[in-house]
Amino acid sequence: MDKMPKWADVVLIPLISLVLAAILSALVILAIGEDPVAAVKMMVTGALGSTYGWGYTLYYATNFLFTGLAVAVAFHARMFNIGGEGQAMLGGLGVALVCLYIPWPHWSVALIFAALGAALFGAAWAAIPAYLQAKRGSHIVITTIMFNFIAAAVLNYVLVNVLKPAGAMDPATARFVETVHLPSLHELLAPFGINFSKSAPANVSLLVAVAACFAVWLLIWRTRLGYEIRAYGHSESGALYAGISPVKITMIAMLISGGLAGMMAINNVMGEAERLVLNSTEGAGFIGIAVALMGRSHPFGVFLAAILFGFLYQGGAELALWTSIPRELIVVIQALVILFTGALDNMVRMPLEKLFLALRKEKA
Repeated sequence: MDKMPKWADVVLIPLISLVLAAILSALVILAIGEDPVAAVKMMVTGALGSTYGWGYTLYYATNFLFTGLAVAVAFHARMFNIGGEGQAMLGGLGVALVCLYIPWPHWSVALIFAALGAALFGAAWAAIPAYLQAKRGSHIVITTIMFNFIAAAVLNYVLVNVLKPAGAMDPATARFVETVHLPSLHELLAPFGINFSKSAPANVSLLVAVAACFAVWLLIWRTRLGYEIRAYGHSESGALYAGISPVKITMIAMLISGGLAGMMAINNVMGEAERLVLNSTEGAGFIGIAVALMGRSHPFGVFLAAILFGFLYQGGAELALWTSIPRELIVVIQALVILFTGALDNMVRMPLEKLFLALRKEKA
């Protein structure tokens, strides 16, 4: 028998963790001499108070959806993929090659193949650490961290020496042709009479990310492969007894994880920058870890957590722009959310488990 109801694990624990993180964040804001209530109002107004704010919030959330799902899939196979940042970088390279060297007639066709290119490059970058874990016993955390730095070096070399246009100064590719520019939410919503901001970078990639959530849910909970991934994640010895190959599950789960992280590039490279630049990932691969932890590795939870971190990113940017509160404070708030939803999970979980057990005994 479970110690607490499923809804308490999925909803109540993250909610209490968020409240605790918010209280500590308010104390930090007070300590630097600012008004926490005014700061929260500014964040809410900046992130959710206009279609411009919503556009940026959803743009960031789209990035976090892809990287959060990537980490979640690996979690289900009991692997900690910290390489989402590097896999997203290489995914950007896949997008750039598809968009620069193939003449596409329409953005919709280009989007399909750019997503495939991004997923292929991201999966290929995840395949090496996966093989090292499956065949050589190398720890996936160590190898994926190392591969983040290698990916950054590879991307830097390719941009400076191979893809940079002649005469250009900055390490970036040429701008993609207009036929592969993705429609923004303004263009998508205009036919429905919804006047969305033209300046916001949110684009059709958001719909792809939501579709990816549904696809991951189908994979993990409605397919034989998903059952094998979860079985292996719960008990390697039990999975072995059932005839499930650890090498197969490790490789497949990491390939899917890397592919999802790589697909982030359709949003930030193809949708927003419309070219590949250095540091286009902006740490989204690492935020994906927090998103997966907070979302309990469930696609719907990942969706909600991605919206929250999108709000923190955009609200924090507005806070830094219009107040004397430093941008680094938002990093502190994000760290507190990660701390309570991840590292200090048992601090909230154990008292709640005792409470629900006591309530059951009273009813009995």
